[in-house]
Amino acid sequence: MLTFVGLGLYGTRDITLRGKDAVDKADYVFAEFYTSKLLGASVEDLEKFFGKKITLLSREEVEKGKILIESASKGNTVLLVAGDPMVATTHVSLKILAEERGIKTEVIHNSSIITAAPGMLGLQHYKFGRIVSIPFPQANYFPTSVYDFLAQNMKMGLHTLLLLDINPRPMTANEGMEILLKMEEKKKLGIINGDTLIAVVARAGAPDAAVKAGYMKDMLKENFGPPLHTLVIPGKLHFAEAEALVKLAHAPKDILEE
Repeated sequence: MLTFVGLGLYGTRDITLRGKDAVDKADYVFAEFYTSKLLGASVEDLEKFFGKKITLLSREEVEKGKILIESASKGNTVLLVAGDPMVATTHVSLKILAEERGIKTEVIHNSSIITAAPGMLGLQHYKFGRIVSIPFPQANYFPTSVYDFLAQNMKMGLHTLLLLDINPRPMTANEGMEILLKMEEKKKLGIINGDTLIAVVARAGAPDAAVKAGYMKDMLKENFGPPLHTLVIPGKLHFAEAEALVKLAHAPKDILEE
């Protein structure tokens, strides 16, 4: 048996009761934190909370699946994941692999930044387009597919959720905005500039979670505190959404007039 358990957004106590029950009954417990990180708890904190040894897996070990499949063939095995387990396509592939090997699987869902960020900002979930991820640029590697998908969303009036790279360290919102501006310099479609309305969700799920919306030229000067950070570029706003951004995220009041 292989059970995927979502840990939620922040710390040890964000796990669901069903999730904790699964860990309590498990013969083997693994965790991976390359697809998403848990800000308020380390592996040691989780081990203390659950009273069990937790083996941390690398990206390669999760993607190959050998360790987890072998473990699940011997006894009840749990894979702990920050957020919701099935948001990452890697976990979907692993679930399929286990089913193909005749191993029963179960998924215990939890909160995710994909649902939390829109709610924290007061934006309507069904008005979001394709979710994109901004990676750290590397030598001879500066992908701009993020920009292309953002342009498609904006053309349709849809909001865009931009996830920021967490490897080798969490990217800040300011770094993400600077990368978007560099993409604009390269692609030159005129969709990103200092007057672009953008929102930042900082530390979703944490006691000190914060949201802020404003024009990029002003937001670049802000300090959003420690990561994890997430960006949202609103599309066409309903009046209720604009009002929410002003009241909940302190966006400029002039967006109410648009």
